[in-house]
Amino acid sequence: MTRGCHASPPFGAWALDWRGALRRAYGPLWEGGGRWPDGPPPPGAAVALGSLLALGRTLTLWRIRAAWGEEALLLLDAEDGPRQVTDAAGRVRLANAQGRALWGEAGPLGWLQERLHGEMMAHDALDRLAEAARAGLREEVDLPLADPDALTGEPEWLRVSVTPSPDRRFRLWSARDVTARRAIDEVLLREREELADFLFFLPVGLYSADTEGRLRYVNQALAQWLGRDPDAMMGMALPALMDSAPPEPDGAWAGRLRFLPLDDPPFDAEVRQSTYDDAGQLWTRSVVLRLPKGEGEGDAAGMAEGDWRRRRPWLFDGAPVGIALTDPEGAIVDCNASFLAMIGRERDGVLDQPLAALAVRDDRADLTEQGARVLAGGLPRAQTDIRLLRGEREVSVGVFLSPMTGRPEDPPDGLVVHLIDTTEQKNLEQQFAQAQKMQAMGQLAGGVAHDFNNLLTAMIGFSDLLLQRHGIGDPSFADIMQIRQNANRAANLVRQLLAFSRRQPLRPRLLNVIDALSELSHLLRRLLGERVTLRLVHGREPGYIRVDPGQFDQVIINLAVNARDAMPKGGVLTISTRHEKIESELRQGAEAVPPGDYVLIDVVDTGTGISREHLGRLFEPFFTTKSEGTAGAGTGLGLSTVYGIVRQTEGYIFVESTLGEGARFSIYLPRGEAPDKTAARPVAVSGAPEPSTPSRRGGEEEEEARDLSGKETILLVEDEDAVRVFGARALRNKGYTVLEARSGEGALDLLADGARIDLLITDMVMPGMDGATLAGRVRAERPGLRIILISGYSEDVIRGDVVNAPDTHFLPKPFSLKALAEKVREVLA
Repeated sequence: MTRGCHASPPFGAWALDWRGALRRAYGPLWEGGGRWPDGPPPPGAAVALGSLLALGRTLTLWRIRAAWGEEALLLLDAEDGPRQVTDAAGRVRLANAQGRALWGEAGPLGWLQERLHGEMMAHDALDRLAEAARAGLREEVDLPLADPDALTGEPEWLRVSVTPSPDRRFRLWSARDVTARRAIDEVLLREREELADFLFFLPVGLYSADTEGRLRYVNQALAQWLGRDPDAMMGMALPALMDSAPPEPDGAWAGRLRFLPLDDPPFDAEVRQSTYDDAGQLWTRSVVLRLPKGEGEGDAAGMAEGDWRRRRPWLFDGAPVGIALTDPEGAIVDCNASFLAMIGRERDGVLDQPLAALAVRDDRADLTEQGARVLAGGLPRAQTDIRLLRGEREVSVGVFLSPMTGRPEDPPDGLVVHLIDTTEQKNLEQQFAQAQKMQAMGQLAGGVAHDFNNLLTAMIGFSDLLLQRHGIGDPSFADIMQIRQNANRAANLVRQLLAFSRRQPLRPRLLNVIDALSELSHLLRRLLGERVTLRLVHGREPGYIRVDPGQFDQVIINLAVNARDAMPKGGVLTISTRHEKIESELRQGAEAVPPGDYVLIDVVDTGTGISREHLGRLFEPFFTTKSEGTAGAGTGLGLSTVYGIVRQTEGYIFVESTLGEGARFSIYLPRGEAPDKTAARPVAVSGAPEPSTPSRRGGEEEEEARDLSGKETILLVEDEDAVRVFGARALRNKGYTVLEARSGEGALDLLADGARIDLLITDMVMPGMDGATLAGRVRAERPGLRIILISGYSEDVIRGDVVNAPDTHFLPKPFSLKALAEKVREVLA
């Protein structure tokens, strides 16, 4: 079928223009807006329209397979970022779930034009991308988005690429977040620029040449001595600058050369040349020490020594990188101020000490081995990364070792050691890796939760339908209740997954943190038991926090229960609060809290503590330190749920612990202003449901039974057959007329036939057209139509003006028969 489609361009082109084919077939009856004139359509017109729609979509898939092969569909299915296929005109033909959620029907270019950060270079890059797409060429650009990153406040960066199909009929679009990667690159670039500036302005001549003796680098000092512009000297041959032949470029050399300035008299200089290999390209590096005019050969060494003493304050002591000199045994004999600042010690406490003693114990062997190999001549230079102890804090540094020799033929007198602080770089790399890992886990958890919620909706829903026919006295009643109860337990696990992936619906409101914890303390004391003492310690006016009250309770309860399990013989649990003003970025591990006003909540126990190897994985889903069968052993989702809720609330959570000394969990939540008495109401996404959390009053009053039946007509759009069948049966049992569609396109077909409906219920995530796009199309055709969006998670809902319109409501999966009937009656009332 694929080969046949590929071999028949006219038929394939017609498939891509199925709308035109329909107009040609029913020209006299078709109006420009795609509506039939007054009166019924001709016999078979609706069938023809539906058939052409389905055929057009099917043939489009065949054409994409023919253009790219099966690999294209595998790429689309991959969950490593948004992907979309458009035709040459920019119309969206195929997309994976992330592509639909991010770009929708507008396509990548339309979406990017709306959200691009206002920089000239960014718009130029977007123009290049658009031009490449039009011309059928491959292009990849980095683009800043207008929405700032929640962690840094800087624009987020997206790397977007477009790749044409071999026949140039289609374009594959993909994107990935490179915000963290660019932050790392900026740190490295800044360090390189600082080092380059230092070398350029050194009061010592420096130059580098290739194997043909042509200059590739020269610093300002040497260029000034020669009376030339540094940029104009690039590519010049070395013999044109010297009175004698330059040294051979294939090895180390030291000696005297006479240089020829452009306008001034020649001058003598001591030159030390070394070579290095850069990816197979051999280069020379030379240091030039100018000698005073008229000095004889016998005074050269003495003058060079005097010249060194005069230049040391700039060349050695003032260098921005740490420099140390060692003897052949590795003991430090000299060092500069930057070296001392980097290791946090005084000069007298460093001299004559082994260089390796500065490193942490685990890194000493590697540093010693690298130094020995350089001294033995086995390596011309060596580079390694080590950790130093600066006080009680570990610092990451890059170490560069080279031999210290008077002349190339002499054995080394020791080592020249350069240190560069790489702590910020390492932190950014860890932050990037951790963010990537947590993002991947979140995507996996969110995707699994979405699929499970479809299954659970069907299980709970059909259980409700069975319970309508099998009452309490029926032998099957207990079995059906078991099925329903276990489905509800599974739904609770799914909610925890959604909390970790930060896709659960929240209803945040301003809470006084002291009042919230005081009210919760009665429940906490019952959970902790008599052996654990609860202490609440509040600072002066810690302030208000904007959180979902039920989710805030869950965070504190989870941490308290974990603390109780860590104190099997009893102990003290202290929950303290205070106002914390952060002036500069607060970093711990891979996480960083930006400056601002926060409410700090510390949860501290006197339990058994957490080992260092477990701390890094503590917030990962399904990771637990409790053995199966021990007290408190569970799913491993408790702390991952806490992490997800805190991060979704724009907060941060850190943990500190030592085995045998208890643990401290520190939660930083943005501090809010005290609300007006009349304005302290919940703020929520339109239509979002109130989470079902236990009442702090010990129970909830039973809602009075009310009539949930109706006579209206409802269009139910759901691609999952089991969910659609349950929903349709449940609503028909309540007296509604229900029209069903398996896709957004199918729903539009029904509406195009003139079907009258009072309510549209649509799933958010469907193949092809998603629920948000369908809602927008339907609202444009039928303003004022009431809409209920259903989804396994609510992140999809918070996108665009259409889904936040007053007549648009939301029902999260899984839902029961009663919840569905109540929501429908509420919306139609």
